Amino acid sequence: MNVLLIGSGGREHALAWKISQSPLLQNFYALPGNPGIAEYAELVKNISIDDNAAVVKFAQEKNIDMVVVGPEAPLVNGLVDALEGAGIKSFGCKKDAAQLEGSKIFAKNLMKKYNIPTAKFEVFDNSDAAKNYIRKEGAPIVIKADGLAAGKGVIVAQNLDDALNAVDEMKNFGAAGSKIVVEEFMDGEEASILAFTDGKNIIPMVAAQDHKRLNDGDKGVNTGGMGAYAPAPVVTAEVAKLAEEKILKPIIAALNSEGITYKGCLYAGLMIVDGAPKVVEFNARFGDPETQAVLPLLESDLLEIMDACASGNLADKKISWRNESAVCVVLASGGYPKSYKKNLPIEGITKAKSLDALIFHAGTTEVDGKILTSGGRVLGVTVTAENIQAAIEKVYKCVDVISFENMHYRKDIAARALKNV
Repeated sequence: MNVLLIGSGGREHALAWKISQSPLLQNFYALPGNPGIAEYAELVKNISIDDNAAVVKFAQEKNIDMVVVGPEAPLVNGLVDALEGAGIKSFGCKKDAAQLEGSKIFAKNLMKKYNIPTAKFEVFDNSDAAKNYIRKEGAPIVIKADGLAAGKGVIVAQNLDDALNAVDEMKNFGAAGSKIVVEEFMDGEEASILAFTDGKNIIPMVAAQDHKRLNDGDKGVNTGGMGAYAPAPVVTAEVAKLAEEKILKPIIAALNSEGITYKGCLYAGLMIVDGAPKVVEFNARFGDPETQAVLPLLESDLLEIMDACASGNLADKKISWRNESAVCVVLASGGYPKSYKKNLPIEGITKAKSLDALIFHAGTTEVDGKILTSGGRVLGVTVTAENIQAAIEKVYKCVDVISFENMHYRKDIAARALKNV
């Protein structure tokens, strides 16, 4: 198969790494890709991932059999609709299904209509009305921008002043924050379950846990994710079964009832409250950085699974997983998620690889053969080991040999797992 991968982050590097192992793969392209992805795929730099017509034209010229869409924006922008309209198979959902991530209001109303467990909520397009509701409900409380905000449009306010200020902060997200969702604070432990689906059948992956906060002890601001590990012990066999029966299967059925077919990867962000899962949010694609922890545990052929999802043949697939643990630690630029320096040289990548680490490039560039920083989240360092304790020890040994100016990372990724083992 000739494959085109859309995206340039750590998630896409992990996808490229796994897809490259498939015996089905022939020619491999990435648009725009990154220096890590360049090890597996030919990079395409002169086309915007937002230009659906140009992406379709390139796919036709290169006889692409499968387009794998990594980020959420092209899905919400209708790239899969354009590709399928031209007869090109895609792993990713169409624009109507991508509303599940593109509009929190759409997702919450759908869950309410079909009795899928989630937090109590109200929707507002008027800040005064939102503030009055917050004063009535009290804190802690959660304020969310309706649209896409690069994983940062959610504020968990612990007191009333922060909650009221959060309403005003939603304006910083432009159109995405013109409408907001205010929902009850759920007190529990978060987990992520990613799942493959062909629009009818759904097969969950091993559960993961992301670390959104910038600093150790879950302190500081929310980020796109500072690390992840899998499997997450908080998702017991009983919780996993409840999630599949009460959330994953029902949301696919709900979309079908609304005339929407969802194919690709469905991401359910969950809160486990007293042993029962509730939906925090849905994403319409692989999680980042959860993907960097989940895919190293996948034994089966990812490209074959993706083809089954796109073709509607997932029911025939048996998916197998390694009986190990994986931990991914994100190395970020000092100052992230606000302003930070770029073009800083990175040392130690080769040494970390020699220690059996997978190094997923998230925000890097290559200049004259040197790898430099170019984003807020720079690298994801992932290892696998026989158990979570061994993986934690191993990953930080690998992190220790990598350096760049003002490098920031959390030192407690996966520590919570040890309490649940």
